[in-house]
Amino acid sequence: MTMGLFDSFFGKAKPAPAVNPIRDTLFGDMPVEHWPPVGTVAIETPWNMFETARSNLAAGNSAGAIEEWRKIIQQTNLESRQHLQAWHFLRQYGQQPPPAIAKQVLGVVIEFAMPNGLDLLAAYPDHSARYYNYSGAGVIWEHPDRSLDMAINQVLEASKGIVDKIGPWEQARPAPPPRGQARLNFLTPSGLHFGQATMAAFSRDPMAGRVLQMGTALMQALITKTIKP
Repeated sequence: MTMGLFDSFFGKAKPAPAVNPIRDTLFGDMPVEHWPPVGTVAIETPWNMFETARSNLAAGNSAGAIEEWRKIIQQTNLESRQHLQAWHFLRQYGQQPPPAIAKQVLGVVIEFAMPNGLDLLAAYPDHSARYYNYSGAGVIWEHPDRSLDMAINQVLEASKGIVDKIGPWEQARPAPPPRGQARLNFLTPSGLHFGQATMAAFSRDPMAGRVLQMGTALMQALITKTIKP
């Protein structure tokens, strides 16, 4: 593949209107007022730490909020999306990850804009995964056993080469891709990296094609775990 083809679909977006509220929960970039939702009683870690950070912000104490978010990213036993959320807030307040971890893949979200709606596949290093069909059916995998560990790892590993070659998206996360397009979203401490193209174009690219191949295998494995309407 030439760099011209590579550059032609990574970091470019032609968004369509948002259609799936579940989609916003997959990227680890919810607004501070929604993580956790205002009015909830947050007593478990790290929810209580996010709540403390938000209270600090309300009191004008951004340094205190930054301290709480840094405590969160230092905990190794948390869901991957919690680390993504903490990094998202840290970046908003001028705190950038060190180069050694800036490109670490903390999640992959693959979007397929089908004729009748959006299919979504998400995989994370904590070995959780999700598949949502455009029909509304879906599978939520919270790592009850290790049967999908290899399939998830293969998606994440296939993504690293792409992330190393492209920069983070510096604007607001785009709405879903339009019909006939797919988007590969890579979630890192330095922010969202993504590529968008037709399935045919992605398939012709060795690296993007590998991500799609591994993503399809994971999706099929998730489907065997029973889709819940």
